[in-house]
Amino acid sequence: MKQVTHTDLANAIRFLSIDAVQKANSGHPGMPMGMADVCTVLFRHFLKFDPSRPDWINRDRFVLSAGHGSMLLYALLHLTGYKSVSLDDIKNFRQLNSICAGHPEYEKGTGIETTTGPLGQGIANAVGFAISEEILKSKKGKDIYNHKTYVVAGDGCLMEGISHEALSLAGHLKLKNLVMFFDNNSISIDGPTSLAVSDNYKKRLEAYGWDYIDINGHNEKQIFKAIKKCQNAKRPTVIACKTTIGFGSPNKSGKSSAHGSPLGDEEIQLVRKKLKWKHEPFEIPKEILQEWRSVGENGKREVKKWEKKAGSKLKKITHKNSQKLTKLFADAKNMAIKESKPMATRKSSEDILNLLTVHIPELIGGSADLAGSNNTKTKSQKIIKPGNFAGSYIHYGVREHAMCGIMNGIALHGELIPYGGTFLIFSDYCKPSIRLSALMKQRVVYVMTHDSIGLGEDGPTHQPVEQIAGLRAIPNLNVFRPADTIETIECWDLALRQTNTPSVLSLTRQNLKLLRTNNDQINKCSYGAYEIYRSNPEINLTIIATGSEVEIAVEASQQLAKENIHSKVISMPCQELFEQQESSYKKNLLEETTAKISIEAASTMGWKKYTGNQGVELGIDTFGKSAPYKKIYEHFKLTSNNIIQQAKKIIQK
Repeated sequence: MKQVTHTDLANAIRFLSIDAVQKANSGHPGMPMGMADVCTVLFRHFLKFDPSRPDWINRDRFVLSAGHGSMLLYALLHLTGYKSVSLDDIKNFRQLNSICAGHPEYEKGTGIETTTGPLGQGIANAVGFAISEEILKSKKGKDIYNHKTYVVAGDGCLMEGISHEALSLAGHLKLKNLVMFFDNNSISIDGPTSLAVSDNYKKRLEAYGWDYIDINGHNEKQIFKAIKKCQNAKRPTVIACKTTIGFGSPNKSGKSSAHGSPLGDEEIQLVRKKLKWKHEPFEIPKEILQEWRSVGENGKREVKKWEKKAGSKLKKITHKNSQKLTKLFADAKNMAIKESKPMATRKSSEDILNLLTVHIPELIGGSADLAGSNNTKTKSQKIIKPGNFAGSYIHYGVREHAMCGIMNGIALHGELIPYGGTFLIFSDYCKPSIRLSALMKQRVVYVMTHDSIGLGEDGPTHQPVEQIAGLRAIPNLNVFRPADTIETIECWDLALRQTNTPSVLSLTRQNLKLLRTNNDQINKCSYGAYEIYRSNPEINLTIIATGSEVEIAVEASQQLAKENIHSKVISMPCQELFEQQESSYKKNLLEETTAKISIEAASTMGWKKYTGNQGVELGIDTFGKSAPYKKIYEHFKLTSNNIIQQAKKIIQK
């Protein structure tokens, strides 16, 4: 049997990728062909993993930020023996329900560590993985956690703004176990990258605090030497791999034509001839496949060594106690009722976080340079600093997009629960990462304060109007807008218990009255909407409100009762949870009256489905104003007086 060479192994990756893209008549063959050499060396000699235990907690993480090159990942998973990716799966690349989707889609236990495709996201995720590793190593010891995160990024990833944010923070924190392979092929979809960028990548990355190594990405010895060098690095490392996109293609290598289209049957035959690959499509010679499988088998020995070293320390890994949480939230509600004072929901959030961060050490907080405004840092939390990860709070700086991408990485890594804050208006900067957390079903909590015109004088640039509607449009995302301290506590409870759904907490700057003064131990916010006030058993009006406007709605209901117009007020802190309720519950709550009014200091988009054809939606369908917040509410007629006027009009119809 002929000896299997590095080139043989790399070509197996290349041809699986070429053949899959060709069969699908869709995809990106150029990047897998160009990076096959680098990944062969990485997986063969350095990457710590076990295909039979894909969720081993101390595995090295491999992230394909350049997600369009997904066949590179699928080929590696199949060749090394992951049961999740069979040869048939690869033959069904980009087909309905295939695990080999057009871009990698996270699924636990498959070896696909994160969903990538939007360029640069994987870099931010990788920073999150690396931060998690350092935190857990600090908490539980290096015998349990001591691994690396490797990320493959392309020219496009490094053009994206999120890469600047994430790489800067990684350098600042000195994430020594983070390695980025820069696929420096100088080609984008439109043509050479020189069309749009002339960055000095070396100076840029070194300015961020990274080590920078230049190599020929097709030279096995150079690749090995570079990866070996960064094993004992003191800060994150970028290995800039000068590669040829579409390596081996006589007519398309080094050209944009190899980027995002199948090579074509004729060109593939030429590639086979040039690379001396005499095998049929999808055929991997037995000896090459065996050698690749032996690479996967090596990981089992790593796991055994780790288990021997970790020993009884594994028992120290803690998990949340559901009963403890239940008591904690119940006590918090009792205390809030006892004190019964007006409070901004951002402050209510801080108060419950002060308890949570003591009792749930897995909580990792942070803010995009707004800790004092978001009220996200608690008394017990120590700050994570460069080289010191003993704390549980991250100062992300003014990096909203990367913050959320990093939090996704922290959640994906396992064991830790990330939350991070900014103003609701800046959710626009966060949305791509929020969307991906929803797609990946990750428990990430976004603390979005200053949630309406209630922030006042900062004006329309800082007053969110359309943001809540935009967030509600994202599938599998719970958007909570609590009306008082009790609801804030309940929404935090729900956010932590929703293990497969991220949550947005939309919180006020201005103080709100305590509306729930009786603690019946039921989490009413879990219904998504519920009756919070009723002026009479018999009513002819329903008022629906969220957040700070519930107080206004209750005031209007009380005033209307004096004129013998009786109503109920529905607090709707979470539309998404309400939609999950039984139809009978929704019907009983909403259809008691035909006259309905909704009020929310935001876009009225989406409210008609609750108010019906005879209803009125009060909100803001323009931009806000700069003024004291009470004046702005009056200007936009978000007042109890206007509710009263509108109520009289629709009841008289």
